[in-house]
Amino acid sequence: MSASVQVVWDPSLTEYDFGRGHPMSPLRIDLTIRLARSLGVLDRSNVEVLSPPLADDGVLTTVHSAALVDAVRRCALDTSRYEPDFGLGTDDDPCFPGMHEATARVVGGSVAVADAVWHGRVEHGVNVTGGLHHAMPGRSSGFCVYNDVAVAIRHLLDLGAERVAYVDVDVHHGDGVQAIFWDDPRVLTISLHESPRTLFPGTGYPEEIGGRGAEGTAVNVALPPGTTDSGWLRAFHAVVPPLLEAFAPQVLVTQHGCDTHFDDPLAHMALTVDGQRASYALLHQLAHDLCGGRWVATGGGGYAIVEVVPRAWTHLLAEAVGHPVAPETGTPADWRAHVEVAVGRPAPFRMTDGATPSYVSWETGYDPGDWLDRAVLATRKATFPYHGLDPHW
Repeated sequence: MSASVQVVWDPSLTEYDFGRGHPMSPLRIDLTIRLARSLGVLDRSNVEVLSPPLADDGVLTTVHSAALVDAVRRCALDTSRYEPDFGLGTDDDPCFPGMHEATARVVGGSVAVADAVWHGRVEHGVNVTGGLHHAMPGRSSGFCVYNDVAVAIRHLLDLGAERVAYVDVDVHHGDGVQAIFWDDPRVLTISLHESPRTLFPGTGYPEEIGGRGAEGTAVNVALPPGTTDSGWLRAFHAVVPPLLEAFAPQVLVTQHGCDTHFDDPLAHMALTVDGQRASYALLHQLAHDLCGGRWVATGGGGYAIVEVVPRAWTHLLAEAVGHPVAPETGTPADWRAHVEVAVGRPAPFRMTDGATPSYVSWETGYDPGDWLDRAVLATRKATFPYHGLDPHW
């Protein structure tokens, strides 16, 4: 599938930088784009690289309070500020110079590609710097100052979209997006994440199904720590395709945090780059099957900044562009040399972890003694009936 694609990128996006020692280093974005360029992913004739505009206050306040925007501006001018009511100046979201502009640029990129996709200028839009899914209307949270995906979805609704589906595969629950559209039946939010019993933000239980009048439009698959490719793909296939088919979205918006990887230092899942790559292909296909190809994809979490993020998101970009990178492909020597100089440690030699992802279909039956199967069944029981689906099969 080769489609017209806008990819958001400008070196200024690396200014979203919480400082030395913070897990969310902008180096992960720089290394991703360098790898994608080195492999020729962004050189295809169907790719437009878009330098993102700054989202202005009118755009930001479609989701966020003016008070939060003002607080972010204050923190950008005085990086020693502590504004706990707004989640700023904390260990997760320390203040940094240019904080407002850096984050508004990320938002601007996601809104711009959403606009291009809706109006048919391109089929797919990708912003790997986006996916800041924890920010709430009045509060920054979890490394996320503003919520670019929520603003982009709001923009789609304002343009006339009647059904937008959001699928979040980050290891952390997509709590901000869920909260923002909790009462809006036009937005289906599906989050597959590590159980809130063991990981931030402590939300995302299957019983969280949406507000009054929007029941069943918040969907949460709370997976056990240690879930591997096969279990994750089993859960995905058991929940995501049937719900998307029933909801019939006009646009698919996705968040691709790659912190589900076994090497990620902040979580406890055990996916490989190969399993993550498989999820990108599945969502790409669903966008074509159900949404006429209208797909807005973003990045998200991912803190193994050399070993995982560049390879995972280069696969995402290549999938969106329609020319997937074969897993056995070697990483280019020039890229590995740059990593050695920039980080002082060796880079992966191949675009694969050597795995061949597979799964057992839910339709073959389930094991009530298995945590993963119980989690999947709990989600299906909580949400499927609202879409006219049988929760068991």
